[in-house]
This record gives sequence, C-alpha cells and structure tokens, in this order.
Amino acid sequence: MPKSRCRGHHLLALSASVSALMLSSTAFAQEAAEDEAAAESTEIVVVAQGRAQALSEVPVAVSAVSADVMQNSGANDIRQLNQVAPSLLVSSTGSEANGSARIRGIGTVGDNPGLESSVAVFIDGVYRSRSGIGLNELGELDRVEVLRGPQGTLGGRNASAGLISIFSKKPSFNFGATGEITYGNYDFMRVSGSVTGPLAETLAARLDGVYVKRDGFYNDAANNTDVNDRDRYFLRGQLLWEPSDVVSVRLIGDYTRRTEKCCGAIYVDSSVNEYIGNLNTPGIGATLPNGNNIINVLRDLGQPLAAFNPGYTREISSSVGRSFAGKTTDGGISAQIDYDLGGAKLTSITGYRKYRSGQGSDTDYSAVDILYRTPSDDAYRQFKTFSQELRLQGEAFDGKLDWLVGGFFADEKLTLRDNLRFGSQYGRFATCRIISGGGLAGLYSPTTPGCAAAQPAAFGAASPTVWAAIMRLDGMNNVGSTIDQYNQSSRNWALFTHNIVHITDKLDLTLGLRYTNERKRFNATFGNDNT
Repeated sequence: MPKSRCRGHHLLALSASVSALMLSSTAFAQEAAEDEAAAESTEIVVVAQGRAQALSEVPVAVSAVSADVMQNSGANDIRQLNQVAPSLLVSSTGSEANGSARIRGIGTVGDNPGLESSVAVFIDGVYRSRSGIGLNELGELDRVEVLRGPQGTLGGRNASAGLISIFSKKPSFNFGATGEITYGNYDFMRVSGSVTGPLAETLAARLDGVYVKRDGFYNDAANNTDVNDRDRYFLRGQLLWEPSDVVSVRLIGDYTRRTEKCCGAIYVDSSVNEYIGNLNTPGIGATLPNGNNIINVLRDLGQPLAAFNPGYTREISSSVGRSFAGKTTDGGISAQIDYDLGGAKLTSITGYRKYRSGQGSDTDYSAVDILYRTPSDDAYRQFKTFSQELRLQGEAFDGKLDWLVGGFFADEKLTLRDNLRFGSQYGRFATCRIISGGGLAGLYSPTTPGCAAAQPAAFGAASPTVWAAIMRLDGMNNVGSTIDQYNQSSRNWALFTHNIVHITDKLDLTLGLRYTNERKRFNATFGNDNT
C-alpha cells in the first residue's frame, strides 16, 4: 500500500532567532520584573475548566504546553503537538484537508468532511469544525492545552474524546517586537515576526505574520517537479480594548493561504508482493504463476518494478499530466468580550470562519493512468461557520461552589465538489485484470484490444456478449465524475453547566450537565459522463 510522507521533518535545520530591541521605560522594567518572578514560580495556570486554576488543582487529564516548550521542540501547528502532548495523535492521509486528531486512540476519521471531529479544536475560544482546518501555521502562541476524555460540559462544541485549546499571545500595552528565521534542508525557510504595543491609553494592538517555503522532498520525474513542498503564509491582527477594570474586548482577524503539492506517496517495501524477485523475469504476454497479477498488469502497462521496492529513494510514480497541486485558504474574525459583573463574570465569544481547500491527485499512485482528481475549482471543500458562545461563572456560598453556566450556537454551511475520474489507461487496466486471472490467463495480451489474444468463440456460447462487454470496458478511459456536489447545512445549539463543590480543602465534587440539539440537512447532485 502507498505510504504517505506528508510530514517532512527538517533535518539538520539551522535556526536563528532575532528579537527586536525593546523600548526602555519604567513600565517595561516593571513588566520584566513581573516576568522574572513568574519564571521563578513552578505553578502552571490553565483554564481547562473555564476558570484560571493551577494545573496541580485541576481534576482533569490535561497536558499544558507552554510557548517556550513549543519553540524549543519546533512545533508550529497542531500536528506537531504529537511530540509534546502524550496520548495525542494528529495525522493526515491523501490530503491535508483530511487531517484527524485522536486522543487515547479515539477520534473521527478525517476523510468524510460531513463529520465533525470527536476531538474538538478551539483557537482563541473559537471552535474549528474539522481537525484538518487546524493544520495551519499558528503564529506566536501563549500556550496550548490538550484535555483528554469527554469535555462537553465546559463550553462550546461537544467533545466526546477530548479537546485541543490553542491560545495566541494577546496585544500588550508595552511596545515589543520579535522576529525569527529558520533555515533547513530542501531549502526550507520559515520567517516569522510580531509587533505589539499601545494605540491609545485603553487600546493595544498586535500583528503576527509567518511565511514558510520549502522544496518538495519527493521527485516526480514524469512531470519534472517535486511534491510535498511547502508554500504558505499566515497573518493575524488583534485589538485589545480595556476601557475599565471590569470590561475587556478582544478582536482577532486572521488569514492563511497555502499553495502546495500534497500528498505524494511511495510503496512501503516489497511486502506488496511476496515474490517480488520473480517480477524481474521478462516476458510480456504471459503471467507469472507465483506473482501478484495486479503487479503483473501494472508492470506490463508501464509501471517500473523498482517502484514497488523503493528503499530510501524519493522517486514517486506518477502519470504524465497528473498533479498533486492544491490551494487552501482559511480566514475569519472573532470577538471576545469579558465583563466582570462583581459577583459573576460574563464571557461572550463570537466567531465567523471561512475555509476552502482544493487538491488534485494521482489517486492510484502509479505511472499507469488509472484514477485522478484535477487540481481545479471543480474539486474542493468549503466551510462557512458562525458560532456564538456565552458563559456566566462565579462563586457562591463563601467560595464553596465554583459555578458555570453557558450556551453555544453554531451554524455551518458545507459545500463539497468532486471530480474523481478514470484515467487514460483505466479501461486496459480493468480488462487486463479480468483476463489475467483465473481460467482466462492463457488469453492475456496487454498490447491487444480487450487485453485478450483470442477470437470471441474462445469465450463459449456467450462469447459475443462477453466480448462486447470487454471491449466496452477496454474503452472506458477519461470518464467519470464531471461535477458531484454535496451540500450540508448544520445548526447546533447547546446548554451546559460545570460546577465544582469544595467539600473540604482536599476534596472537590465536580457536577456537569449538557443538552445538545443538532439538525443537519443534506442534498447532493451528481454529474457523470461514463455511460
């Protein structure tokens, strides 16, 4: 089976970070002293339960990953959290849009865009409806929290297997700027930077940007190009308005664009055929008794045998004219309002996101042109999502009860267009597969019409009908889906509560409840020129 290697690690990478000179001021000196004091503390504060708590006091299986840990490990998207968060696995298959996250081995397959992930992803409090949407650059981060197990009573979308909460750095009322340049093999280059500071006494801003480029580490000799490259950029702007001690408003807008060729693959090793050595025996027109007849057919139609046992070469097998090129755009805006009412705190998080990803592919991963998708606007998936979350939380009974109640609403429109088509050699491949197996193997002739060196009489009494069917199949090339379109609308609302009762200084009781109501409507239209 083909094994995708989308996750190209940048070996022997040289990294250089440059931080811009900070302005000297009394306020900056005070902030530096506070940062130093915080660094000396071993206490890690998280908001895994909707309120700021020391990690040691949270009765939830949570992994808190700081910005320093992510920087030192080189992690800059949720896939690379695998190396710093136990029990988390984020992977993708034939397309990065198919990314899926699993916690403790539990997750939702990413290949079906109609299914939300059981591992929810939140970035700055805004729900990302599919794990693949989170496979972007994240910019400068404050921390990441990975919660294991069901988390539906905490807020937002229900998460039956766990959730990933990503928090970017907020704007600061003290001027500062950072920059980082990383260079590695395959001409990998990553340039990132940020600038923050006050715009007014109560208004601060922040701008983050990332640019990444790398040559592909697979060589597609048939089309004279490389595959599994990187070419992307990310921008995020923020405004933080704090008109008083009790009100805080944070506005965030971001945009990501990727134009990359993903995801080429090679065969793992010779286990695809137990008798791989026998395949080197020449002789078109006769199958090998100990061979895999699928391999025989591919070989006779032009697939190099070496591709089935590639070792550590980075040559992929592709058909001429087929491409893995794709384009992904992802952007959105959000607003978070925090209002301290005195006895309680009200939080409102409103978000709108638009995601679109299209990807071509040589779907059979071979030099024989069997199946493909074209890299065009006729094949893409698009999500438009609006979400609103409200939370009210506080304390009662002299601090004996930490209570939280909230509501969540989301409206999403999904459009999926597909154009999976048979290639220019599909018909011959299909007929040769029929003829080369079973009792017809003696008729196998991949260079003749119908892949059979025989008259219709050789098929018995039904020979005219059988031969006509074989000839129709032999001509089934360059046909398939013209445009298949799937439309799904989803409306989801929920009420939830999460309460912690402090029975003693060392014993807490957590009580949670959630009610979810979801409606999905689906319709599809199909176009096909395969008669």
